[in-house]
Amino acid sequence: MVGTPINGRTRPAFAVVNGGGHDLGPSSAPPSNAGSDYGIIEFTREDVEALMNEKAKRKDRFNYKERCENMMDYIKRLKVCIRWFQDLEISYSLEQEKLKNSLELAQQKCTEIELLLEIKEEELNSIIVEMRRNCTSLQEKLVKEESEKTAAMDSLVTEREARLNFERSQNTLQEDLGRAQRELQSANQKISSLNDMYKRLQDYITSLQQYNGKLHSELSSVENELKRVEKEKGTVVENLTMLRGQLTLSMSSQEEATKQKDALASEVTSLRVELQQVRDDRDCQLSQVQTLSSELEKFKDSTEKSCSELNNLTIRTNELEAKCALQDERIKVLQEQLTTAEEKLQVSDISASETRTEYEGQQKLVLELQRRLADAEYKVIEGEKLRKELHNTILELKGNIRVFCRVRPLLPDEGCSTEGKVISYPTSMEASGRGVELTQSGQKHSFTFDKVFAPDASQEEVFIEISQLVQSALDGYKVCIFAYGQTGSGKTYTMMGRPGHPEEKGLIPRSLEQIFQAKQSQQPQGWKYEMQVSMLEIYNETIRDLLSTNKSSSDATPTRMENGTPGKQYTIKHDANGNTHVSDLTVVDVQSVKEVAFLLNQAANSRSVGKTQMNEQSSRSHFVFTLRIYGVNESTDQQVQGILNLIDLAGSERLSRSGSTGDRLKETQAINKSLSSLSDVIFALAKKEDHVPFRNSKLTYLLQPCLGGDSKTLMFVNISPDHASAGESLCSLRFASRVNACEIGTPRRHTNGRPIESRLTYF
Repeated sequence: MVGTPINGRTRPAFAVVNGGGHDLGPSSAPPSNAGSDYGIIEFTREDVEALMNEKAKRKDRFNYKERCENMMDYIKRLKVCIRWFQDLEISYSLEQEKLKNSLELAQQKCTEIELLLEIKEEELNSIIVEMRRNCTSLQEKLVKEESEKTAAMDSLVTEREARLNFERSQNTLQEDLGRAQRELQSANQKISSLNDMYKRLQDYITSLQQYNGKLHSELSSVENELKRVEKEKGTVVENLTMLRGQLTLSMSSQEEATKQKDALASEVTSLRVELQQVRDDRDCQLSQVQTLSSELEKFKDSTEKSCSELNNLTIRTNELEAKCALQDERIKVLQEQLTTAEEKLQVSDISASETRTEYEGQQKLVLELQRRLADAEYKVIEGEKLRKELHNTILELKGNIRVFCRVRPLLPDEGCSTEGKVISYPTSMEASGRGVELTQSGQKHSFTFDKVFAPDASQEEVFIEISQLVQSALDGYKVCIFAYGQTGSGKTYTMMGRPGHPEEKGLIPRSLEQIFQAKQSQQPQGWKYEMQVSMLEIYNETIRDLLSTNKSSSDATPTRMENGTPGKQYTIKHDANGNTHVSDLTVVDVQSVKEVAFLLNQAANSRSVGKTQMNEQSSRSHFVFTLRIYGVNESTDQQVQGILNLIDLAGSERLSRSGSTGDRLKETQAINKSLSSLSDVIFALAKKEDHVPFRNSKLTYLLQPCLGGDSKTLMFVNISPDHASAGESLCSLRFASRVNACEIGTPRRHTNGRPIESRLTYF
């Protein structure tokens, strides 16, 4: 229905037509092909509703010419509206294709952007891996330097021990010098000056010891600094700078010690001169001076050793400084590399953000295209619904019999022929879903019906198309749906379905489920319904009651007694109101779907079936299911009376193909005779003849209210896609085309009260 809510919001389906939509302007509505009579016409929702609800103005109700002219004008306007909607539907389909193409382009762009993002992510990952490798190598180098620094600390510890030994030797020398001073108290002033010089040398040695202690303290501070370097690896550069300053101070102090050593060496030289003079003047004390000189030489050797050790320390400190400088340079290089990598990362982040924004824009565009595509599809669906409603309205006004065509799938043993497919479907917009083409002997025959179902159509899809027609029975209309076709074309499957497979239920079980669900949903509105079921079959021009409980044992055989149950005459009568009465027919009150399902199972077991060369289990009779509905609204006192007739006709078949003999031959002849009578009735109705031969067979006489009364009638023509059945399928399609052209009158709603014999009267 137009304007139905979808996903929680209501769409004005005709706003686009009037120029009120945002997606299409007023100029986007295609002009009508019927503009020769009315010009370029645009329809609003109000126009369509007014056209649907328009009632004929009758000045003189006996002026049939005026009424026909009004009706023709009304039908002409409806055709103009339908053509306009068909053109609008074509434009929507074109726009839908454009939107789909743009959506595919946007998806391709999104795919390319995703590929670029993946390539850039791989490049960034490779850069990060290289930086991680560089960091790992730097950490290994730092570990090596720390081990070297640890070795230098060990060498400093050994030097400290050597200095302690030197101090001990100095103490022993001081004691020896004290003894020499006591022995040389009687010497001259030169010896005393030598003693003074020696004392000064002792003072200098003491100061040197103090300096050594200071150097030890500095070394301990260096050790603390090294420990702090180990603890704080992040501040390596600052610690190295501090070490460089401390090393500079130690180098300056070492230079001062060297200068003092040079002065000491000069003083030792002067002492040697003085000792030589003393040796000349005091020969008696030569031995003592020699001993002192030897001791001084020993001391000089020890000082030279200390100087060499200091030189080694200086060399090591220089090496450490060089290593620190190299580390600084490497750190700078790594910092530069890190800076360049960060810049690359920033550039890649910027490009990634740009691509991401572009991707988001593409996504928004895709979403917008999808939304517009959904709107277009929704408008197409709404237009199709409106087209169906208008088409059904025209058919009801014309009184035509609606015809649906269903093509069954190929069976496994049929296979595919080399001649190509027998059944094909046109692809044009006008014939899509409504046209079918049959090819026989190289000649193509085209047919158009109200709906065509391909072999892949499910039972649910088929039932959705007739659900509104089934609902009409609950609203008080007479509804008749019958299946026509050759043997093995799928009529019984369409009407009854496959037992034991709930998803493949046929039209009869699904119709009953819908009616009982509608009955429950209308109870709060005050409606109460009574429903009655009857089932019969016409076998060899004989009516059989499938729900009768008084059947003889011979009923189970294919050759039954004439008129079914002994003593009962099932006669068909029609009253003046168009109602049909079958005498002695069993009518059962039903309250639920389960009860009807039980009765259907009982009737299926009682129905006449047989095996032929065309079908393993062929229906040998016409099956008629009738549901009578009587409804009363207690709040408004409104009464409705509807009837739903669901008929599974026996299949037509050629004697040459079926190979029937004996009883099967009689059954085939009876079936073909009744179907031939049905064809004669259709021909008479199509030609609008005065006499319609309804009484030629019991089938046509029983269907008289459906074919020539005020009933809503729908015929399913079932055809087979097999090459061997092409001739029969062509005959069925031609017959269905004639049926579709028949006008049987406008359906009428029955709202009067129920007569006394209603339980056994209406068909």
